[in-house]
Amino acid sequence: QVRLVESGGDLVQAGGSLRLSCTASGTTVTGSNLANMAWYRQAPGKQRELVARISRAFKIDYGDSVKGRFRISRDNRKMSFYLQMNSLKPEDTAVYYCNVQILGVDVWGQGTQVTVSS
Repeated sequence: QVRLVESGGDLVQAGGSLRLSCTASGTTVTGSNLANMAWYRQAPGKQRELVARISRAFKIDYGDSVKGRFRISRDNRKMSFYLQMNSLKPEDTAVYYCNVQILGVDVWGQGTQVTVSS
């Protein structure tokens, strides 16, 4: 069974920065079988949306609202990936979820709260 553990969510002022981390663990997890890794977020009353995605080949996609401010990265040896969030805005406030595709299965983290005050 695959488990994702997220960390890094916090309360921060507008213009500040945060770094989210997500680490995969489990008997079937290896750096080579982790495919797409992604961050999603869901604000109250809104649908979950893609924030950033990085493929096994390190192809990266960002949601339009975070381009130029957020950066996704991965470290296969640590079975982890990260979201560096800069120039945070109040509208970035949401629960952030990490997601990985491993052996054809989607796995989700429990979510971490990011709150940006104005």
